[in-house]
Amino acid sequence: MLHQNGYLPPEESQLDMPVKELPPLRVRDLFLSSRADHDMLSKFLAKATHAARSYSALVLNTFEALETDELEKIRDEIGIAMVLATGPLHRLSSKTEGTAGRSSNVLPHEDHTCIEWLDTQITGSVLYVSVGSLACMDSGELSEVAWGLANSGQPFLWVVRQDLVPGSDGPCLPKGFDDMVMGRGRVTPWAPQQEVLAHRAVGGFWTHNGWNSTLESVAEGCPMICRPQFADQMMNARYVDAVWGIGFELEGELERNKIGEAILKLMKGSEGEAMRKRAGELKKKVASCFESGGSSLLAINELIDHVSSL
Repeated sequence: MLHQNGYLPPEESQLDMPVKELPPLRVRDLFLSSRADHDMLSKFLAKATHAARSYSALVLNTFEALETDELEKIRDEIGIAMVLATGPLHRLSSKTEGTAGRSSNVLPHEDHTCIEWLDTQITGSVLYVSVGSLACMDSGELSEVAWGLANSGQPFLWVVRQDLVPGSDGPCLPKGFDDMVMGRGRVTPWAPQQEVLAHRAVGGFWTHNGWNSTLESVAEGCPMICRPQFADQMMNARYVDAVWGIGFELEGELERNKIGEAILKLMKGSEGEAMRKRAGELKKKVASCFESGGSSLLAINELIDHVSSL
């Protein structure tokens, strides 16, 4: 369909064109980027969709209140009657593994001392910055992000992985950065993300919008600055902004003044406060998912009954 209707392969002049068949997406939000092998990916997606039509059930890590229309489209267009929204699944694991749960990406050496640092910060004041376990940036972008954070005056917790800048021996933060943010900013190689997002001090999340990170932020009522890079991240960011209204995308080149303005917009501005309020409402809906009669709990019980009947 995307090929037939002229959306693919994408042209530079068409990137902001709405994909009328998939609102609210634009061409730029499709995970089939200009660098992709469109024929190969189209064949893969067609094959996957065709296979899905034979499934007896489809289990998805989302929840009904978040994606009501999308779930109905899947049921109608793919023809699977049993589409079960069982998420957010990390919340379910937290109930069995303790309140902190587990992080969405299993990486070694989580820095749990950053939670102690968060304990010393004012409620809702800290911006958590993490681009996940795969996304990268070059040294120039790293420097612009560093100075954007420093110049914003906002407290922050920044995950800077050892491999964040490809081809380097490790990310090198600009000279003078540590002195400028001393006591106000914390840099760590990896953080226990679910615990961080649930912390009272965290009031915003700069994210790459991988689905796990996006859903974890939704579950904690944390508004987002979106900086997607590949795969489904662009689609997720578009929904955060245009559908749920709980964040906005930081588009274009990373530049320190623009970054500082975006941070203040989210953390201090009236727009950010409105996003935070909407995010809080979604957090309440997440909390009800696994209560007695909640949509996700009912879906899980339906899944158990279905598997038991096979």
